[in-house]
Amino acid sequence: MSDNKYSFLRRKLLASMLIVPAIPFLIVIIIGYYYYTGSLESEFISKIDRMVDDHGNLIESFIKERKSDLVMISELYSYDDIIAKGKIDFIFDSLIEKSDAFTDIGVFNEAGVHVAYHGPYELVGKKYNEAAWFKSVMEKGFYISDVFLGYREIPHLVVAVLKREPHKNWVIRATIDSSVFSRVVEQIQFGKTGEAYILNREGLFQTQRRSGGGLMEPDPDFETAPAVHEGVRVFVSEALDGTEYFYATSWLENNQWMLVARQEKAEAYRDLQRVVYLVLLIALLGGGLITGMAFYVTHMIVGRLDLLDSEKSELGQQLVRAGRLAEIGEMSSGFAHEINNPLQIIRAEQTLVEAILGDLRESGQLKESEDTRQIQDSLDQIKIQIARCAEITQGILKFARKKEVSETAEVDLPSFLPELIGLVKRKANVEGITIEQQIPKDLPHLKADPAQLQQVIVNLLNNAIDAIVEKHGARGGNINIEVGREDGSICIEVRDDGPGIRKENLEKIFTPFFTTKPVGKGTGLGLSICYGIITKMDGNMEVFSEEGQGTRFRIHLPVA
Repeated sequence: MSDNKYSFLRRKLLASMLIVPAIPFLIVIIIGYYYYTGSLESEFISKIDRMVDDHGNLIESFIKERKSDLVMISELYSYDDIIAKGKIDFIFDSLIEKSDAFTDIGVFNEAGVHVAYHGPYELVGKKYNEAAWFKSVMEKGFYISDVFLGYREIPHLVVAVLKREPHKNWVIRATIDSSVFSRVVEQIQFGKTGEAYILNREGLFQTQRRSGGGLMEPDPDFETAPAVHEGVRVFVSEALDGTEYFYATSWLENNQWMLVARQEKAEAYRDLQRVVYLVLLIALLGGGLITGMAFYVTHMIVGRLDLLDSEKSELGQQLVRAGRLAEIGEMSSGFAHEINNPLQIIRAEQTLVEAILGDLRESGQLKESEDTRQIQDSLDQIKIQIARCAEITQGILKFARKKEVSETAEVDLPSFLPELIGLVKRKANVEGITIEQQIPKDLPHLKADPAQLQQVIVNLLNNAIDAIVEKHGARGGNINIEVGREDGSICIEVRDDGPGIRKENLEKIFTPFFTTKPVGKGTGLGLSICYGIITKMDGNMEVFSEEGQGTRFRIHLPVA
């Protein structure tokens, strides 16, 4: 193939086959990646939003239950009853049976004096009228504190409830174990880096943070105190160590505490990273496949074009050769006529010489001798050779005679086929090939064009001879012609023991200009013409072959 001839076409085809599929491929990948990442992020935000909201409700329920416990006690007991000796101990034991969150309980009169207490400290008699928590409970009726130290010097938080009676008001207060409260908050578990904690309005830890941060210490990752907002707020922020986190924050019901849940962005987007790697892998594989197919198809198309050019050039040469063959056929018919005339003169002269010799013998002028016998033998040989030449010229004239396909006639195969076989038998004998024939004598006549049928049979025999010579060389081979009757038609089978036909070539064997012969040995038109002739005579033609096992051609033609 000429590289210069097809270089531009090759580049254009290759570029087209790379760009055209690559554009929709990349668009699909980009759109798919965009929508998947959006879906994944929305799913994560929805998940953490729901989780924070649910857990906020759980924490509020925990605090409300503790408050309800105190309200229930204030409703069950009067001031005088609850400060009675031993009563506060009994009440605390009842609370512990319900929940282990309480660490102590105490009662305060309206002056803020601690009048009754159960717990590990000596707090009876201490006065709290100036304490912020006492003022708040006296004003609002209840109080929930942040985590603080107080007299105990350990972190804790308290819940207080005001009880109003006709002659006096009093307060019942209980301390909640901060560790129990932290456990409630830390129940949120999501991933290796996921954690939850509570901040107050000043940004101080109310529960411990798993990744570091002590109670009542400021959250270092919040530059300013957190602002109050409605619902759950999800955002991405960078911690002091440079790690990016997904945050979800929600203020609890009284806006006193903010529940914070966070997870490292890298972990939250781990599934997205897998998708990125998968998309890159698909892009690489798809791009490689597109590139490979582009190169392959381009090579195949250019190769096919080159083959078509070669076939076109060969076709031109074949048409020239076919024209020459046609001219030779016409000339051979003329040669046969021209040769036939001298043959007739030679036959007349031979007959005249024999007549003169006969007259001389009868008159006694010519006596029998060795010379006269040699003359007679020569005349007999001349007669035989004249007959042989006449037979050859008649065969050439009959083969070269042209007729239309529509000129059908009744053909007697038992006499018709041996005559055709005789035309190619000499060629077969030269190559050492044996032609065997099984032609029953009682066959019905065939409806066909004799001249066209002659062309088909001779072509098949010549092809068989060429195939056998290709396989066996001068060692000879066998051609078998078998005729029989099948389902109202006559079957003619020509079988050889040549090299056979490859499986991939069987479907193309009747295609015009297709040939397995070397350049110059065949035009690729013979079998296609034969197939057309048989089809026009209302018959059909089949080929059966296995590589290395020979070939069979079967012709079915209607009975006359």
